[in-house]
Amino acid sequence: MAKAFRGVYTVMITPFDADGELDLQTLEAFTNWQIREGIHGLIPLGSTGEFLSLSENERLAVARTVIGAAAGRVPVLLGTGAEDTREAVRLTRQAEDLGASGAMIIPPFYSTPTDEEIVHHYRTIAQSVGIPIMVYNNPATANVDLKPDLVARIAEIDGCDYIKESTLEVTRVRDIIRKAGNDMTVFGGILGFESFVEGAEGWVAVASNVAPGPMARIFELVKDENRIAEAHALYLEWLPLIEAVGGHFYVAGTKSLLGHMGFSVGGPRPPRLPLPAADDARMKALVERFGLTRSLAA
Repeated sequence: MAKAFRGVYTVMITPFDADGELDLQTLEAFTNWQIREGIHGLIPLGSTGEFLSLSENERLAVARTVIGAAAGRVPVLLGTGAEDTREAVRLTRQAEDLGASGAMIIPPFYSTPTDEEIVHHYRTIAQSVGIPIMVYNNPATANVDLKPDLVARIAEIDGCDYIKESTLEVTRVRDIIRKAGNDMTVFGGILGFESFVEGAEGWVAVASNVAPGPMARIFELVKDENRIAEAHALYLEWLPLIEAVGGHFYVAGTKSLLGHMGFSVGGPRPPRLPLPAADDARMKALVERFGLTRSLAA
């Protein structure tokens, strides 16, 4: 059995060059920097990684690069969500073959499946692989909402051991733990500190793309050291940056921040567009406020 996943896992951006092509050299450097800065785990090919805007060959290249660069130092979960259950099985088997520690899987995001169809979807995938699955609840993008009672049913499936809970209802964390018990380990998706206090064992974070050390430290203060007040103060200190990449600009905003830090990761692929000038200037101000350029140089 693989080591249990816990901590802050960065849902990674995918770097592109000036021509909009995949930049694997930068991706490797970015992976190594994340680990040096103290991140607990990495998740390429998620929503922030623009997985639906990548070709099959590009997805494979991203997966191989991150897994290879991480070299077992931290867990690497690959996003393997797909509308077709058969395709999700294929992608998750592929992730296992590539050496991924696990897979993060959003439910089918177009067909608005019923609860029975969702349970069947995850059971079919889990029975096809030997790596753990992190179920991904994001009703804003998936068009379905995995509520705690349904999550408890999914938790009964061997291999569906984790969930990324991406709503603003932090009580979901409490209720999943209450209903699913030890069968499902909860990671916050949008809310980090609040989810930790409610019992979550991790956070799949966007903000840790640009500040992996501080985001990881918030988790450690709460879960490892029980220093809640200090964690809350650190969380509030970094909240402007967390909020800056928490809305519609989660891809473009993150890439803008990294660019101002000196990590040239390109812009998003259409239909997403680079930030308007005023928002880009706001991201530059955040980089300067938090001294992120100096952090990167170190």
